[in-house]
Amino acid sequence: MKTALVTGASGFVGYFTARALLDAGWRVVGIDSLSDYYDVTLKQRRQAMLLEHPHFQVVNDKIETPGTLLTLFEQNRPDIVIHLAAQAGVRHSIHMPRAYVEANLIGTFELLEAARTFPPEHLLLASSSSVYGANTKLPYAETDKVDAQMSFYAATKKATENLAHSYAHLYNLPTTMYRFFTVYGPWGRPDMAHFKFTRAILAGDPIDIYNHGQMQRDFTYVDDLVTSLLALAKAIPDPAHPVPGDSISPVAPFRVVNIGNDAPVNLLDFITAIENACEREAIKTYHDIQPGDVPATWADATLLHTLTGKRPATPLQEGIQHFVDWYRDYYKT
Repeated sequence: MKTALVTGASGFVGYFTARALLDAGWRVVGIDSLSDYYDVTLKQRRQAMLLEHPHFQVVNDKIETPGTLLTLFEQNRPDIVIHLAAQAGVRHSIHMPRAYVEANLIGTFELLEAARTFPPEHLLLASSSSVYGANTKLPYAETDKVDAQMSFYAATKKATENLAHSYAHLYNLPTTMYRFFTVYGPWGRPDMAHFKFTRAILAGDPIDIYNHGQMQRDFTYVDDLVTSLLALAKAIPDPAHPVPGDSISPVAPFRVVNIGNDAPVNLLDFITAIENACEREAIKTYHDIQPGDVPATWADATLLHTLTGKRPATPLQEGIQHFVDWYRDYYKT
């Protein structure tokens, strides 16, 4: 039985990733700090469900704790590593930047050091569509220059890409960075738009709409993302065998891949989908754009399809309905 190490295993994407690996016959070792950035109860519930599986084990600690990841690698010798642990949130990074240095930069450094010492077959690390920052060319392609991040969160994610590339080159570590595009679905994070809007609409509270609704996002349903991620785990980068349109490094077994729907949705249409699922109309309050936000994101998913034969395809209304159904059941609303 092969072993996967999943960091951030009790988080939103981490939970679904670990569950999919277990269902596919993997042994999964997780690590999660159970931080209080949002409701810890959600993380505890996700972790409890994973612990019902006999081939899942977890360590509750911060990835930036010196030696913790090294010990996990030494004890378990993972075949693949899926790195999802991070301090998330664009706006939170304006007020609490040190948390992003510790979790995203130092934590990723600890992971890379452990992987250098006990190399897995494939190292997969989460980045973000936020790294495209001030780019105005749409859709975003992996080969685009990305040097103008607009939030400290985005800057730390781009920095982890650079760190990982250097380790891939120096130590021949096959590495894939995947840039997520606005993931949503059941068991999601309470700081995300679909969660906040649903909570407010069902409670009869107003929702805040920034940039007066002139925003677009490439929304990705969580099941589509995890399917793509597990397929990418098999697409080990090799500079000697690039594919058409590849972002692969010329000097390292390292590539970057977008995971997104390749179909941006207007914010007001997104809200309409939530209103329809809730069967209630939102009370809307309009505001200027927030610091660190970008008006639009749009993933070019061509490389993902070339490498895996897959594209995220869940219709927005279907994915939102799944989330609202989960929310109403979980919170008994």
